[in-house]
Amino acid sequence: MTELSVVPVRGKAARQYLEDLAHLRITVFREFPYLYDGDMGYERQYLKTYSDCEDSFFAVVLDGDQVVGVSTAIPMRHEESAFQQPLREAGWPIESICYFGESLLLPAYRKQGLGVRFFQLREAFAQSLPGCQYCMFSAVQRPAGHPLRPSDYEPLD
Repeated sequence: MTELSVVPVRGKAARQYLEDLAHLRITVFREFPYLYDGDMGYERQYLKTYSDCEDSFFAVVLDGDQVVGVSTAIPMRHEESAFQQPLREAGWPIESICYFGESLLLPAYRKQGLGVRFFQLREAFAQSLPGCQYCMFSAVQRPAGHPLRPSDYEPLD
């Protein structure tokens, strides 16, 4: 490992990283608890939602010039309707919510405090958004006895 850097970028400035971020998402999301078999087409489209939005945020972790992690945030009003719908049905005001998207790191870069840094950066971003009152994120929860749960798995909660 060389010296790590966390590069905060907004909107279209993240486009230079999109291919690497799509690969990173596929790699990390194959792991437990996600167990997701992604494809580049979907990942490019998903990330385009963020990179097309000037109000989006990316904290890109670089080891030299290699992308090894990312954390994202976006005002919920710009997120896909599938993320908005449960909130609308529960009566939450979409315009006042900042959605914290993924926080992903390759295994060799975990347990070094980057997760805490991700939250600090995303919270600061959310505070900069006019009208933002709430932050939220989604999590995948699997049963404790899931057959694919690694013996050394540590949940993020």
